[in-house]
Amino acid sequence: MSDEQRRVVIAGASGFVGRYLQDAFRDEGYEVVTVGRTGDAVWGNTVRIRALVDGAALVVNMAGKSVNCRYGRRNRAEIVRSRVDTTLELAEAIRGAEHPPPLWVNASTATIYRHADDRPQDEATGELGEGFSVSVAKAWEDALFTPDLPHTRRVALRMTIVFGDGSALVPLLRLAQAGLGGPQLDGPWFPTRARLRAGTYHHDRHTHGRQRFSWVHIADVLGAIRFVRDHEDLDGPVNVASPEPSDNRTVMATIREAVGRRFGLPTWRWMLELGSFAIRTETELVLKSRWVVPTRLVEAGYEFRYPDLRGALAGIIAERRQHRD
Repeated sequence: MSDEQRRVVIAGASGFVGRYLQDAFRDEGYEVVTVGRTGDAVWGNTVRIRALVDGAALVVNMAGKSVNCRYGRRNRAEIVRSRVDTTLELAEAIRGAEHPPPLWVNASTATIYRHADDRPQDEATGELGEGFSVSVAKAWEDALFTPDLPHTRRVALRMTIVFGDGSALVPLLRLAQAGLGGPQLDGPWFPTRARLRAGTYHHDRHTHGRQRFSWVHIADVLGAIRFVRDHEDLDGPVNVASPEPSDNRTVMATIREAVGRRFGLPTWRWMLELGSFAIRTETELVLKSRWVVPTRLVEAGYEFRYPDLRGALAGIIAERRQHRD
């Protein structure tokens, strides 16, 4: 492989996953270049982006505004734009490249599947859901797969909640340490016309804290990308989730155990709604039942480094303590 082919382009590299991937690919000997609001190329400069992707071995796109916010009109528009427009710009850059990259891996989300507490959702038999978050995921994948790029294999990583030091796990650890590490309990709440119209209202499913919780360790996000790189028969949507999904009650109990708290107060829907309004987030993030399994990766032979929740949490907490020391 030539020096030019040892280049990896990472778009959206400033986030938690993007930073992790930068370090890992540099350690593997790749030249890593970035695209974002800052970096080796910035969004809007398609000519410069084209120069970076031309001859690259791999393009990875993790760009997108965090969904940990209130789904008001402006935030909804930015959530869509930051995913769809950046993906379309990468497609335009690759289409114009003299030597297009052989592989483009684009972030997607396992939230594309419906609220599922009856059976797991995989790439072949999973049922797509409805509402704002699902519409974003569909538009995101359409932007990846619709453009005509005959020389570039494309994979959409339908990622579940990513655990690692600095991830969405951190607020859950803090809740447990503060004695609030019980289950998050669904229940009735007042819908508004605006939220119903926008598809952002969460309908009560009476899950009693048993909403399914699919997750993945960040090391397995990297592992999945490397595996896809090395297995040219994989394209299209690929679920990136631990093969051992859990549920909300079990996750919170395991987190309490990991931080040494024997008891955690449960959080009811009304408390979640008031709290999410105060900290500017949405209850859907903890109340939707996400039961996602990585059938394509497992059938292709990928072996997860962290399939077990208890082992994954123990490793992350040990890493956090090591960094503090």
